[in-house]
Amino acid sequence: MNLSQIAGAACRALTAKKDGPSLYDVCDPVLLRYQGGDRHLGQFYKTALGNPALRTLLRRTGLAELCDGSRLQSLRHALVRARDEALPDWASVGQPVAALLDTIRLAHPAPPPMPAPGRAPGLGEIEAAIRTCGAHLLHSYRSNGFIPTYAAFNLIGDADAGGRELLMALSGLNARGYKNSTLLFNLARVFIARSPARELINPPWRGIAEPMWEPIQIRHRSAYYDAFFTEALLGFIETGLASAGETSAAQRAIKAMVDFCLVTSKEDVRALDGAPFSVITALAPLPHPRFSRFFAQIKQDLGFDVYVPDCDTTACSFSAATQAGSTDPILSQPLLDFYAGYQVRAGVNEPRVTVPLNDNIDYDGGIATWIDNLAGARPFGNDLDPTLNLDVIEVSFRNLARWKVIETPQRLDTLRRIVGFQKRLVQSGAFSDPRSHIYYLPELYCAYFGRCYAAFSSLSPSAQRAVDPEGAFALIRDRVLGYVENELISAEMNVFDAALALIALGHLGAKPASFTPALHCIISHLGEGGRRGPFKAYEWNKMKTPIRILVGGPEVTSAFVLMGLALARRTLMRCASG
Repeated sequence: MNLSQIAGAACRALTAKKDGPSLYDVCDPVLLRYQGGDRHLGQFYKTALGNPALRTLLRRTGLAELCDGSRLQSLRHALVRARDEALPDWASVGQPVAALLDTIRLAHPAPPPMPAPGRAPGLGEIEAAIRTCGAHLLHSYRSNGFIPTYAAFNLIGDADAGGRELLMALSGLNARGYKNSTLLFNLARVFIARSPARELINPPWRGIAEPMWEPIQIRHRSAYYDAFFTEALLGFIETGLASAGETSAAQRAIKAMVDFCLVTSKEDVRALDGAPFSVITALAPLPHPRFSRFFAQIKQDLGFDVYVPDCDTTACSFSAATQAGSTDPILSQPLLDFYAGYQVRAGVNEPRVTVPLNDNIDYDGGIATWIDNLAGARPFGNDLDPTLNLDVIEVSFRNLARWKVIETPQRLDTLRRIVGFQKRLVQSGAFSDPRSHIYYLPELYCAYFGRCYAAFSSLSPSAQRAVDPEGAFALIRDRVLGYVENELISAEMNVFDAALALIALGHLGAKPASFTPALHCIISHLGEGGRRGPFKAYEWNKMKTPIRILVGGPEVTSAFVLMGLALARRTLMRCASG
């Protein structure tokens, strides 16, 4: 949006005709001041929803149906129950909010078809962009002492999270603070989506990956991010385009980031059979996440006071460390033994997935996300994401010999069942449906499958047959490549979409001609990031609860663009050499 459009949207929100009680008419009488009950609910309301900026934007947005006194009273009664009851029946409490939530209509992006560009960028342009992205990552590391990532809230929520999904979340999440934030954020979504402020809070964008709203972003550090920045810098070194000084700086950064993953972020837990394991936590204790003091308090007020390890951060950290040549003893742990306890078996342990927002897919064989800490805490309940499971497969391929996977029937069975989960997902076509994914876009699933396929391809033929006797990888490759070539790159893209496309195309052995749309998109938008970097910040991953929270940043875009361009360059150079 330009300044004129922003001003117009703000003016319409501030002068709208109020045709019913507003969010604040509903909540102020029961949440602004009260004695006893759950203190966090009121604190969250004042911090997240009752702040002056949002209050100003939404104060004239009312819901006509709440002019019905009985309906307004029912909604307030639900909030009072959430406030005062020691153990609320959350499914019942959430019903009035769920009913309102189902009155709004949100849709995923549907980019229009785009004609193919006339020519592909030259090799010199590609190499210059790679150097620019590599220099950006190293400059950021030098300036900050780490490479930051950012979180931003989109208060309109996720298109796949309606009333049914709200009730799933309220019933399946564990921590009360997280339930509080989920309940109130979703109530606010209704007023935002039905307000002229919607245009300001959720403006349209180009392509699929959502640009991140810049005014409010929470800078932080996680082992998950450091693992992928490690891969990007390894790729920069591998291109041979880094100067001697940049190569040394990249090697030092890689060593420090691997140490952050395996040492600083290590957490001891127990497998479900009681065996001790060291895994990697999603958010290390303060001060390691590098939050500002202001946002550290905000995080707690919003209900994110307890973080636990997760299977994805563990897999990605082990993978990056393996690629970097780490010899840390933690890598000798056969993660598949641990993951087996979090693997879903139909009819046996399906209740392990307590927040089944993507229950349109068959979970059998998949690994759940969150790991119980030693205190038994699991504040987010548990869910199951297909892309996470690709990371588990990928790290298993990289450590196949070290963990003696083929020689150990139980480990081989665990791995094969995850592969079977992916095969069914792709055969059904559900991999391209955003609803099938908890934390990622289908387009990112395609790029991550490319990483996984590259690790599979590096195995010996006999090892490939052992882990994939039914040819699942060939089938998935064909379906994913078809989706990228026929849908993703044939439509309007932004830079992040294009980077994901290149990663998939490069790893899956696509023809060089298919790289042209994505290469053209990236090179033509170089410099769009202004002072913050070569490119803008886009959605890398997200959370659907308690609200749509995007994670990414200019450095993240540079990392993915670097990896995509490096793969394209390698393919183009091979073709040029015959």
